[in-house]
Amino acid sequence: MRYRRLAATVAVTLAAALAGSLGAARPAAALLPDTFGFALYSGGVVSQQWPVATTVTPGVPGRWTVKFPGIGIAGGVVHVTAVHDAITNPPGRWCQADTWGVAGPDEIVRVSCYRPGGILDPQPGFSVQFARSSGVFAATRFGYVDAAPAGGTITQYNSVGAANTVTNVAAGLYSVALPGLGTAGPQAGDVQVTAVNPATGARCKVASWQSSANGQFFRIYCFDSAGATANTRFTLTWHYQRALYGGASPPYKFAYLWNMPPLGPALTNFNSAGPPGALAFGPPVWTASFGGVASPPGNVQVTAYGTTPDFCGLHSPWTPGAGALGIRINCFTNAGVPVNSGFTVEYSSRF
Repeated sequence: MRYRRLAATVAVTLAAALAGSLGAARPAAALLPDTFGFALYSGGVVSQQWPVATTVTPGVPGRWTVKFPGIGIAGGVVHVTAVHDAITNPPGRWCQADTWGVAGPDEIVRVSCYRPGGILDPQPGFSVQFARSSGVFAATRFGYVDAAPAGGTITQYNSVGAANTVTNVAAGLYSVALPGLGTAGPQAGDVQVTAVNPATGARCKVASWQSSANGQFFRIYCFDSAGATANTRFTLTWHYQRALYGGASPPYKFAYLWNMPPLGPALTNFNSAGPPGALAFGPPVWTASFGGVASPPGNVQVTAYGTTPDFCGLHSPWTPGAGALGIRINCFTNAGVPVNSGFTVEYSSRF
């Protein structure tokens, strides 16, 4: 009997050790966010997609349906960034989310793109991401809101379990608070914002941002196609030293920076795989460089910063190579004229 008990103890110890070694070997596979998906759609071709069978189907010219297979789940947030291409896309266009939701086992996201004047733009070119998180992970700092046009949240997530708030201060002006997600100031992490409007062209951007021990606080401006401030639904995601997809252990190859301009505070420039990112050239086209994080598939999002109707996007599809990543960004006035503008840019890999 004594030998049987000893053998059982050894077996349990070995099993626990094996499980621990496997968990240590695969940090990105444990406790991922509930679900996430992303894709780059450029020149009519889907690439950099996750899940691998993600599809993009054109609809009415200027509108597309993205199907993320097998990850359908209620809630979550969507971010979309226009991607220009010198061959197929005119400059000075923006993209936004129309709707998203569950269809059978899949997540369906509808995207529209516009050119100045509020005209739907049929040229294919955008980067899209969907993510949903739940649960409380007190050691992490991550949060999002899906904000209603009149203020309040349609859905929201806060990694420490606090309740995020959205207040409509004036037409097109919102105050967003992510309490409990404290960091050093004056600003820390990265924030991405996307307008959501199935009826008409809309854009949203970060107007101001304050980080403190009490949490993260933002002013968001939203505009219509004419460049006037206007209420609209929007999504906002903030993340600190982690990928744009939340969870206890999300993908670990990611980077972000803030061009105010010039570069923002040190805590707004982070690279999980090496030195902070660099920003070169400048208007009308900037190049953000992040070393060591390029591990396709991955996704890039850009959000304009400031109080004017200026907007920003990707000048061309990003170019991963030899572990490095080059991201070209351009910004425009409401009339589509290149302009020197602030922006935030982030990259998150599947891995």
